[in-house]
This record gives sequence, structure tokens and C-alpha cells, in this order.
Amino acid sequence: MNTQMPETFRLHNFFRSSTSTRLRAALNLKGISYEYLGYALRKGETRTPEFLSLNPAGLVPVLERKDGPPLVQSLAIIEWLDETQPGPALLPRDPDGRARVRAISFMIGCEIHPLNNLRVLARLAEQFGADEAAQKEWFTHWVRTTFDPLEIMLASDERTGRFCHGDTPGMADCCLYAQIWNNRRFDVDSAAWPTIARIFAALDDLAAFRDAAPPLQPDAVPA
Repeated sequence: MNTQMPETFRLHNFFRSSTSTRLRAALNLKGISYEYLGYALRKGETRTPEFLSLNPAGLVPVLERKDGPPLVQSLAIIEWLDETQPGPALLPRDPDGRARVRAISFMIGCEIHPLNNLRVLARLAEQFGADEAAQKEWFTHWVRTTFDPLEIMLASDERTGRFCHGDTPGMADCCLYAQIWNNRRFDVDSAAWPTIARIFAALDDLAAFRDAAPPLQPDAVPA
């Protein structure tokens, strides 16, 4: 990562969080350097008064700036980066292209993630006694519910290129890359979605994405 940005950023995140992974990839694509601050979610490290002063929801990621309030919600932060920071565009310039990239991003970020994040899985265990096998079944069901139509959308649209939209990676690719890493935690095989698998492989060839992968983060621990 380079240091061309005049502003200092501090990224509050968790290595395994898919929302954190997608934001790390976006920052890397923009060439933005940042201070990495890792939190152990299961230990309640985002429930401290210090962290809650940054984000009252107690969620990662948070992008802290030297000047200005902290930024929360990964997709909102990615769009903010695209509007304020130089570097490769994360969304297309044409309205139809932006709508398509947002739609792909929201399918992953608003349909899969809210049902499969740590808080939901923990609640399933606490309230309904869901063991690891039941949690995996739940997780896999909601991935398939979105990935099945997403595969069709990507495979049948000529606007899909090497990546989700053309041959330049952007916001949708950040979301897809992070979700595949999350899927691996639950042994969800991508073979059923060849276009998605192909795009992931192309992304994983890029340093900006590889450097954002969960196993390579400073706070990473064995699964």
C-alpha cells in the first residue's frame, strides 16, 4: 500500500469479518495506507466505551479519520472513498453501471450478510440451541438463496468481464471476494457457481485482494 493520501486513516476491524475484508480490499485498490487495529469480536472488544464512542452499534469496520467523524458501514464507506479519494474508480461512471454494481453488492451485503453474521449465528445457538451443524446448514441455505440467482445474473450479462462488471475490479468484487472467504469457514464449495468461482480466482491473483484476505491480517488466528 502506498502513502500518497494526505489524510491518516485508522481501520478498526476484525480479520475474519467479511465487511472488514471488503473494506480492506477497497482501501488497497485505492492505494490508501492505514493503521490496522484488530478486535476480537467474541471477546467483546467492540463493546468497550472507547469503541462505542466510535460506533455506538459496536460493529466493525470503522474508518477513523484525522479530520472528520468516524465512518461506519462498509458499503457506505466504500462509496465515500470513491467520492472523495483519488485512484481507480470503485463504481462505474454511467448510471446503469452504478446501478448494476450496487445491485450485486447489495445482494451480498444486504441479503446474505445480515442473516449469516456472528450476531445472528450466536442468537441461533442461544435461543434455539442450534449446534455447529445447524448453523452451517443455516449459513449455506442463505448463501445459496442469493448465489444461485447471482450466478445467473453474472453468467448471462455481457457486462460481466474478468470481474463482476467489466475488466476492472470494483465495489461488487470487494463484496464477492469477502463473501467467498466467509463461505470457506463453513466449507461452502463454489463449484456450483462457476462464474462466481472464476471471478474470485481472478481477484485472488491481484495483490490488492490477496493482501485483504483474512489469513494474512495481523490479528489472524487459526480457524
